[in-house]
Amino acid sequence: QMQSVESGGGFVQPGGSLRLSCVASGSDTFSDNSIGWYRQPPGKQRELVAAISPGGSTNYADSVKGRFAISRDNAKNTGYLQMKSLKPEDTAVYYCNVRRDFIVVITSIPTLFSGQGTQVTVSS
Repeated sequence: QMQSVESGGGFVQPGGSLRLSCVASGSDTFSDNSIGWYRQPPGKQRELVAAISPGGSTNYADSVKGRFAISRDNAKNTGYLQMKSLKPEDTAVYYCNVRRDFIVVITSIPTLFSGQGTQVTVSS
């Protein structure tokens, strides 16, 4: 199992951009794992934002399609979430998770994360 730590959040105005990073560590091989980005808006339940498989297949929540892009750099054990055209409703704590099974990453939202998450606030 791999642990992961998120970074890159911040305060941006609507329409702005941010890139989040997810650095993984552990005994498993990063390139064999899928990466999931999740978020928890204030007062709401946690939800999947985007996921990427070891082979590069991706899955996005409908609310972020066309605005967010997930990617990975296996040489750096790092995943990324490029966010553009940010909206106030994107405000949330963003978490990442690294697991073997792509379908599990998409369908099962973790109850615990090894990282603290990174806060993204979109406001004018």
